[in-house]
Amino acid sequence: MEKQNLILAFESSCDETSVAVIADGHTILSNVIATQINSHKRFGGVVPEVASRHHIEEITICIGDALKEAQVTYDDLDAVAVTYGPGLVGALLVGVNAAKVIAYTHHLPLIPVNHMAGHIYAARFVEPFQFPLMALLVSGGHTELVYMQADGQFEIIGETRDDAAGEAYDKIGRVLGVPYPAGKVIDEMAHQGHDTFKFPRAMIDEDNYDFSFSGLKSAFINTVHHADQIGETLDKNDLAASFQASVVDVLVSKTERVLREYPVKQLVLAGGVAANHGLRERLTAELPAKFPDMKLVLAPLKLCGDNGAMIGAAAYVQYQHQQFGDATLNADPSLEFDWMPNMVH
Repeated sequence: MEKQNLILAFESSCDETSVAVIADGHTILSNVIATQINSHKRFGGVVPEVASRHHIEEITICIGDALKEAQVTYDDLDAVAVTYGPGLVGALLVGVNAAKVIAYTHHLPLIPVNHMAGHIYAARFVEPFQFPLMALLVSGGHTELVYMQADGQFEIIGETRDDAAGEAYDKIGRVLGVPYPAGKVIDEMAHQGHDTFKFPRAMIDEDNYDFSFSGLKSAFINTVHHADQIGETLDKNDLAASFQASVVDVLVSKTERVLREYPVKQLVLAGGVAANHGLRERLTAELPAKFPDMKLVLAPLKLCGDNGAMIGAAAYVQYQHQQFGDATLNADPSLEFDWMPNMVH
């Protein structure tokens, strides 16, 4: 039997400490995730200092659990991979330093991975990528349309100019009294309500592929505050449904437009908000008929949030092209997608 390529992958960019062992870039041997949601819930969002402390407490436990679950030792590994950005600098540093120590101690190559590339490669566990492909990347901090002509080549075609979609969900969640993180609950509420408020669809007709969700957030908050002032009670499910309808309309219409201009073999939906059932349902219902030659690939629900497995999948591509880091690797909290230019020649 041919030896598998084994990568130990770290993810600690926000409020999830995760360590995974990935074989050949597409098989999950373990994917241990220690979430901090309960710690941040009382603050209504992630507190960076609290997140960093939790990562320090959890990371060695996660490493041990990941190796044990995968039934491998350090001697079996071929490389160590780690998210080095974008994210919270203190949180990233915990993962980066843990990965550097293991790589140095066990003489293993170190692979620095862009967190957003990791989200895209979460879909690689569903099926192999076919290029060119387009990724609709929707998360707490990012909303982007990313064009890929080959593995490791990323071209941003459109991105958010202000709030990301996930950010907007959390902000209106506070107004609705929904605990952080609000996305899942608002999605459930939306399925029980109706789009009665007809919130604005920002930039939906503009001749670009960028997004803006701050106007929608403001319209939502103003509607709720006005009702409070005049003593009117609004249906929270209808508010959630109206908000979600606006977000999904904009995401789907921009995606359909970009697919007409950039014919691709696959559309990958990835990122934390890719778990949203409203968005999944619309894309699944509308795209196959409009783009019969294109395959819609949805990142697995359990891999939409931050996790080590997706970092291992992205890292495998870099491993094959000898894209390694060294002891000088540092966290880059505002890392962009120009991290691996023209990797494939």
